[in-house]
Amino acid sequence: MRIPFVDLGRQHAALADELRAAYERVIRANAFVLGEEVARFEDEFAAYCGVRDCVGVASGTAALTLATLAAGIGPGDEVIVPAHTYIASALGISHAGAAPVFCDVVGSTGLIDPSAVERSISERTAAVLVVHLYGQVADMNAIGAIADRYKLAVLEDAAQAHGATYQNRRAGSFGAAAAFSFYPSKNLGALGDGGAICTNDPGVAERARQLRNLGQRGKGEHVVAGYNERLDGLQAAFLRVKLPHLDGWNAVRRARARDYRELLPGGLALLDELSDGEPSYHLFPVRTENRDALSRELSQAGIGTGIHYHPSVPAQPPFAGSNEAVRHPMAEAWAKEELSLPMFEHMARHEVEHVAAVCAAGARSDP
Repeated sequence: MRIPFVDLGRQHAALADELRAAYERVIRANAFVLGEEVARFEDEFAAYCGVRDCVGVASGTAALTLATLAAGIGPGDEVIVPAHTYIASALGISHAGAAPVFCDVVGSTGLIDPSAVERSISERTAAVLVVHLYGQVADMNAIGAIADRYKLAVLEDAAQAHGATYQNRRAGSFGAAAAFSFYPSKNLGALGDGGAICTNDPGVAERARQLRNLGQRGKGEHVVAGYNERLDGLQAAFLRVKLPHLDGWNAVRRARARDYRELLPGGLALLDELSDGEPSYHLFPVRTENRDALSRELSQAGIGTGIHYHPSVPAQPPFAGSNEAVRHPMAEAWAKEELSLPMFEHMARHEVEHVAAVCAAGARSDP
């Protein structure tokens, strides 16, 4: 039995007629950049996330960069970023001209550690970027209290957390601005690249709309030095097809996560779930000191896996030497031990059973 790490083919086969109709609708309208499909998707995704505004952009990295700029953060500012995340989290801060300051994460979840955030604050700190890693919303009460105490903005990287909740609020509704990615493998993925900024601040939304569209306030009226980071109408139309299915897909992911927890051998460390949240399980990470050996065992059995992420972001070449006096032991441990098992919305329980059986066989064969 071959089990891919992600299988978009199953998802798209089930939606083929709807996707084809969306494509034909855009072709008829000849609205390929921004336009009605983008505007309608923005309204629908804003309503889904429980925010005032959504601004569609070209990618998740563009969303991170423009959200930072739209929140008024740039050169001379520092933004605290978890050391364990995808590199785009820090690149967005850098592209905005601010300096990422890395802090450690919680060992049991990989999420940003509030106590490490507080230790990282300096007189130049302007914001905290909270990454809702693996589809789990971070402890926003603790982060919010720190931000209020030190008068910091809170930015959310919700690229892996479409539909995840914390205290009955969805990811993307907590900070001054939130960035989403619609890369094809995300819980809500386009058929190409795309992203969005969500916010309850009308000023942030207005600035983000200007920045994404060459700094325009109106046709030919360029009021800031903006960027060309607009969402394609075709991708918005595809996302509109998929959005009504998102909650159902996330429910399947949570069911498969429960199956993994029931079936995996005891030698693997599993992600802790926060008691007051509902994850969307973009990924299913496990940790083991024998990561490379387990990855080989699974690969030989025809099972796809991923590593999220190695090395830690401060060890990546663009950030080598930044904050080098500060160690991040939990982030470094995640980087050495994390392995992501197959997880997608059309995965069946019997496939989880097979993955778990191979993991158990590998554990028995370890010296």
